[in-house]
Amino acid sequence: MRGVVMYTAGDVRVEEREDPKIIEPTDAIVKLTATCICGSDLWPYRGIEPADHQVMGHEYVGVVEEVGSEVKNVKVGDFVVGSFVISDNTCEICQAGFQSKCVHAEFVAQTIGTQAEKARIPHADGTLVAAPGQPDPELIPSLLAASDVLGTGWYAAVAAEAGPGKTVAVVGDGAVGLMAVLAAKQLGAERIIAMSRHPERQKLARYYGATDIVEERGDEGVAKIKELTNGLGAHSVVEAVGTQESFMQAVGATRGGGHLGYVGVNYDVSIPGIELFFAGIHTLGGPAPVRRFLPDLIQLIWDREIDPGKVFDLTLPLEQAPEGYKAMDERRATKVLLTF
Repeated sequence: MRGVVMYTAGDVRVEEREDPKIIEPTDAIVKLTATCICGSDLWPYRGIEPADHQVMGHEYVGVVEEVGSEVKNVKVGDFVVGSFVISDNTCEICQAGFQSKCVHAEFVAQTIGTQAEKARIPHADGTLVAAPGQPDPELIPSLLAASDVLGTGWYAAVAAEAGPGKTVAVVGDGAVGLMAVLAAKQLGAERIIAMSRHPERQKLARYYGATDIVEERGDEGVAKIKELTNGLGAHSVVEAVGTQESFMQAVGATRGGGHLGYVGVNYDVSIPGIELFFAGIHTLGGPAPVRRFLPDLIQLIWDREIDPGKVFDLTLPLEQAPEGYKAMDERRATKVLLTF
């Protein structure tokens, strides 16, 4: 099969990879219908994470081609959406709603690699969720978004306790930040402030429910949020970037007693303990337990109540994945869909 391999930073190639096979009785083989490039894939692309002939990709939808003898919840022919973290969905941590910290947790990124024609998914019963049927083609981008960015943005909004009567501020205008705006709107937030300097992303944020746009960053961004909230800060803040400035901006924008949901992958972020202490806020985040939300998100998409697929603004065939990485690295694309 054809698949994406990152040889080293900046060197992405599409080449022949071995077809996946059933190894454990809980495995499933999925023939992928679509996959995509994630903002987190740019960490190794930029040399921030190591990459040495690394298989790439962790977002995926497709049709089950083969199942192991112990797989019960999905069957051959099902159209499935999978989480970017493998989970059994039965352990105590999964049952508490944190499948990304399952006792069998395994990241699909750089181990399985779903920027490929097929993928072996371990713990298929706990990781994959079948759609109600075979989707119309126009639904596939939205279902693919549920595999990571929609589920991650949704988790961030839930972690921030977005809801009726709340003002929500979203730090970050990438795919996850935009999905957090969508989630906050669906959860009933009264006011949603998107922090963005990018005109096209601002437009999409407003489409998804943003009521205000703030272009300022850092201390100026915090001051603007407070100006918009009677000096108090937002009830709910989503951090969807993962840099020092964005994280501290998110902390500063959260009102006392408010909630911060952080899902931006942090590298070299140091949080001064004294600032966090005196902020007096709730914090919750980390790798999103997408599996918790998948059944509901799939149904919302199926019923055409949400349209997260608009977050994809560039579609390329798998063979042009290197151009997709370059486009995202240069911020010419928010999120790249790869087709077969």
